[in-house]
Amino acid sequence: MTTTLYGIPNCDTVKKARTWLADNGHDFIFHDFKKQGLSRELVQGWLKDVDWETLVNRKGTTWRNLPDERKAQVKDADSATDLMLENPSVIKRPVLQGVGPVSVGFSSDAYAGKFESAK
Repeated sequence: MTTTLYGIPNCDTVKKARTWLADNGHDFIFHDFKKQGLSRELVQGWLKDVDWETLVNRKGTTWRNLPDERKAQVKDADSATDLMLENPSVIKRPVLQGVGPVSVGFSSDAYAGKFESAK
């Protein structure tokens, strides 16, 4: 399976992940989900490996700027999926797919372990 890193290019955490992958010789495709979009099937696939409460970044600006009534509607995986498709910036970044289970966020130690165990 192809390794794909999902995110937005100006996100500092995505930049760190992209740099780590390149510096460690890992081929990957970068998918800018603000420009290239997301499908319901893709997000639902992520939710098989990651809980929706992890995938929705409730600490980010996008979440904080949502109206309270919209936030209150996010109660389960289906409503979270709807929100992520409406506002991809609410997704915690980056999302890495193609090396074991989908992972969210970045740490060099976690990525190193993920790629080592995939060998």
